Amino acid sequence: MGKIVALANQKGGVGKTTTAINLAASLAVLGKKTLLVDADPQANATSGLGFDNSGDNIYDVINGDSQAADVILRSDDIKNLWLMPSSINLVGAETELSNTENGHFVLKGMLDGVKDAYDYILIDCSPSLGFVTVNALVAADSVLIPVQCEYFALEGLGKLLNTIKMVKEELNPALEIEGFVMTMYSRTRLANQVTVEVREHFGPLAFETIVQRNIRLSEAPSYGKPALLYDAASTGSVNYLNLAKEFIKRNRKSARK
Repeated sequence: MGKIVALANQKGGVGKTTTAINLAASLAVLGKKTLLVDADPQANATSGLGFDNSGDNIYDVINGDSQAADVILRSDDIKNLWLMPSSINLVGAETELSNTENGHFVLKGMLDGVKDAYDYILIDCSPSLGFVTVNALVAADSVLIPVQCEYFALEGLGKLLNTIKMVKEELNPALEIEGFVMTMYSRTRLANQVTVEVREHFGPLAFETIVQRNIRLSEAPSYGKPALLYDAASTGSVNYLNLAKEFIKRNRKSARK
């Protein structure tokens, strides 16, 4: 049975979608069957992997017009990688889900039907704590939190952690924190300070791998490619491949317990 991991942070610009795309691609390259679910109306994960959103997508599954398995697309470029695309229509799901009985569990029901086909399902959440993001947290086994190596990045973590706590207490008792990933790191005193604070506060939940600022990571989405296809030797590509290896190693240890 596959593990579902939501990537969430209500603060925009922290590298959440970049992490979702490149971690999913790296896991796939390492032989793990990986589904990336684009649960953000901006659909950046969809375009960042070179897919368009002109066909049926996650919104069509949420409103009952399609089945999850029917909208999932397979990557032609990376073996073991699949995508459930998104579109701007997903904005409407916020209202529709809130008016639906058991609306918090719609995404869980969607993914339970395809969970066994993958090793990992990563959900790229929108930069908000709205109804769709809560759906993702209800569906997930764990939450991976990208943290930008800047001062204001720490300010919003409290609100996110409170939301995770609420979901765990009221809707998904099995929800755990997968870990915190430091992103957009540069060799400055501030970035080092933020990294130290995160490690001191969250201990082993902070991943050892740090994702550095890298122009190739910024350029790759405009070509519809993850970094490892755009420039496999780039710092960003190497960082995310190392993150994927650490991610797999952590989950292997967890499975043994």
